[in-house]
Amino acid sequence: MRIQVARDHEQVSRRAAARIAAAIRRKPGLLLGVVTGATPTRTYERLAERRAVEPALFSRLRVVKLDEWLGLPPRHPSSCESYLRENLLVPLRIDRRRYQGFRPRPKDPVADGARMARWLARHGPIDVCVLGLGRNGHLLMNEPAAELLPGPHVARLAASTRRHSMLTGLKSPPRRGLTMGLADILRSKAVLLLVSGRHKRTALARMLEGTVSSRCPASFLWLHPDVTVYCDREAFGVPDAGRQ
Repeated sequence: MRIQVARDHEQVSRRAAARIAAAIRRKPGLLLGVVTGATPTRTYERLAERRAVEPALFSRLRVVKLDEWLGLPPRHPSSCESYLRENLLVPLRIDRRRYQGFRPRPKDPVADGARMARWLARHGPIDVCVLGLGRNGHLLMNEPAAELLPGPHVARLAASTRRHSMLTGLKSPPRRGLTMGLADILRSKAVLLLVSGRHKRTALARMLEGTVSSRCPASFLWLHPDVTVYCDREAFGVPDAGRQ
């Protein structure tokens, strides 16, 4: 696991976007696994800025959405689907043939998880997996628990997750989500964990302890051979640039 401590969120985003762009240059048709939320937004914006001057770079890129709130209409502004269309798919001109993800409101959530497992088995593994870190140490919607599921599944959301900024203002935030499992993440060829802000300091410190526990799903990243943590000083808890 490599830790890169940046000055601020902007530098985190610049480094992460540069890493993704470099990977696409090496493999133009790579499969990029993506998350939603405040932390990766600027990274996606920087990729869009890069496309403005180098449009061909993203012409073969494939994207997979790694999780989704369960029950929201696809076009609901709080859905992961809406977020990705606004912040990544439309700016990078990723068409439907090069995009896949969980459905926000499937008739059968379990069947939709099985569909994604089959899709990933045919089209994976993920080449570059972009992740965020939950305040409680979750990865995607894999919440702290006595047991963790390896593949795509329906997840019961923790109370802290239901207070996610994407769900602010909803009278009844979703109680469940659809998510890739820990084995799906660990099969990725490379993992980029983006962490920004003082409010993530406790979770990051716990993950970096180096022990693996289902009570801190992010700690399972220690089992992966190619993980880079891009965090800022506020999250890492140091007054200078720290480890590089």
